[in-house]
Amino acid sequence: LDDDLFEYFRNDLTRDLLKELLLENLEDLSVQFHRWLRAMGKAERTANSYVSALRGTISNWANEADICNQNLVAIQSYSKIHVVAEQLAEYKVFKERNAVGNQMYSAALNSYKDFLSVTCQTQVAEDIQDIISDSSINSTQKAVLVNTRVGQGKFRESLIKYWKGCAVTGYATTQFLVASHIKPWRKADDNERLDPYNGLLLLPNIDKAFDLGYISFTEKGKIKTSEFIEAPEKLGLDEGMVVDLAKQHQDYLAYHRECVFEKSIN
Repeated sequence: LDDDLFEYFRNDLTRDLLKELLLENLEDLSVQFHRWLRAMGKAERTANSYVSALRGTISNWANEADICNQNLVAIQSYSKIHVVAEQLAEYKVFKERNAVGNQMYSAALNSYKDFLSVTCQTQVAEDIQDIISDSSINSTQKAVLVNTRVGQGKFRESLIKYWKGCAVTGYATTQFLVASHIKPWRKADDNERLDPYNGLLLLPNIDKAFDLGYISFTEKGKIKTSEFIEAPEKLGLDEGMVVDLAKQHQDYLAYHRECVFEKSIN
C-alpha cells in the first residue's frame, strides 16, 4: 500500500485533490475524441465540427434546459451522456436546429456516446470517482481499490501489446476492442486481475459471448459454443475460430470452461 496515497485518503482536505490528480492523468477527452473521430474515418472538418458543437452550442442548450450543468466533453460516463442525449432529443431548440443542420448535432452526440463506450480510460475515471465517494469503505480499502482499478488501464495496455489486435479475428483497430478477463475480475485475486495471461483482447460481440459463458476455448484454442446460444453465426461466431494460446493461459481457460462456460449450459 502506498503510504502517501493512504494519507491523502485519510485527510479530508486532500481527498478532493487526490481525485483531481488522478483524473489529470487521463488525457483531455476532447483531444481524445477528435483523434478517435479521425481514426474512425471522419474528415478533419467533421471532427472539428463535432468537437466544437459539443463544447459550445450543445453544451449551452443542455445548460439552458437544465439537463446538464457541465460542459459535455467533461462527461466521462457513457450512462450519463446517454441520458443527456435522450433528454436533449426532446428539447425543442435542439430538435429545430438539428433538423436545419442536417442532423449534425445528433450525429455529434451519438459519436461521443460511441467514443465513451469504447474508451477504457473514461470507465476507469468513473470507477475511481465512485470509490472515492463511497462512504461505506475506509481509507485503507479505498487506497487499495484505486490502485487496483488504475491497474485495469494497464491491463488493457498489456493486452494490446501482447495480442496486437483481436485475439480471435486479428482485427487491429484497438478502439473497438475490449480487454476481457478469462477468469472473471470478481473471482480473481489482485495478481490474476493484472496478469496479461488472464486476458483476451476481443471484439465486443465476442467479448460479450465469452463473458456470459456462451463461448469458451479448448486447450488448443479452438472455440467451444454453448448449445444455448441462438444463431451464433449472426453474432459473427464461426466454429473454425482459434486463439493462439501460451501455456500460461491454460489454467485461466480451464477455470473459464469449468466455472463460466459449463455453468451456462447446465
